[in-house]
Amino acid sequence: MSDAGPVAVVTEVDDVTADMVITELNKRGVPVVRFDPSDIGDRLLLSARFGTCPASPAGHLRTPSRTTALKGVRSVYWRRPTWPHFENLGDSDARFAAAQVRHGLGGTLYALPNCRYVNHPLHNYGAEHKPLQLAVAERLGLTVPPTLISNDLDVIRAFITEHGQVVYKALRWTPYRRSDGVGLTTWTEPVTTSEVDENVTVVPHLFQARVNKVADVRVVLVGPKVFAIRIDSDLLDWRADYSALTYKPVILPTGVEKALTAHLEHFGLASGSFDLCITRDGDLHWLELNPNGQWGWLEDETGLPIASAFADLLEQGATQ
Repeated sequence: MSDAGPVAVVTEVDDVTADMVITELNKRGVPVVRFDPSDIGDRLLLSARFGTCPASPAGHLRTPSRTTALKGVRSVYWRRPTWPHFENLGDSDARFAAAQVRHGLGGTLYALPNCRYVNHPLHNYGAEHKPLQLAVAERLGLTVPPTLISNDLDVIRAFITEHGQVVYKALRWTPYRRSDGVGLTTWTEPVTTSEVDENVTVVPHLFQARVNKVADVRVVLVGPKVFAIRIDSDLLDWRADYSALTYKPVILPTGVEKALTAHLEHFGLASGSFDLCITRDGDLHWLELNPNGQWGWLEDETGLPIASAFADLLEQGATQ
């Protein structure tokens, strides 16, 4: 049993991927405290003091099962937290209360001393912006498909005409439901000049020249460890049908691996999931980074020890 402090796992209740990492930590005797920001109230109590010692904040978090000293947390695994909405309050009071949680609880968790973050939430936030991802990838020498972000109808139509086959991608995934409550999502979809009209001027959109790919590659970087999995299917967007996919671990070219590592380092991230695709000539094209991407099903499908790699980082804690 380790005598070091616990790993804080911050995530929603039903998070199978977090469960995999917690199971690995439990096998090693590493203590874990798990909670969700939406538990705030009698299921999650915070006391944090500042101005009392150089290693602020001092204080504790209290859940129904344990009390954890803030200074004792060795690592934070920031997975898929949810924030409270305070539906029992009026709109103005609910917005005020939600802001206090994000800046009070959230701000305290962002400031823990001598703590390793996988990943730090503010670093995640910066890395989630696709225009910045694209620019960094291109500067690092990765092959990026011609991409346009625009709300200018004339420019968009000219881009589609220039490249012929073009796809549309959402700049940011958001929860979306129809009026009848049915959940919807946005896939990568082909788009033509006839399908865009003046409605595109309302907000910027991302358009990208379609790559003539033969397969996709999901690359999960966890600290120094790289897990690259080739995903074969006939789908433009492989997320649309997981039953149609086959998987094979692959080795990346050294230059690509170094560039992806540098991409994470640019954003100050300990881990991240990259999407690439392979052309018939064997060239790899960079598509995007998800700083907190899903990977649990890939371990199930391939047997790669991804959960163990996350546990290694979290168990180690801060290295400074």
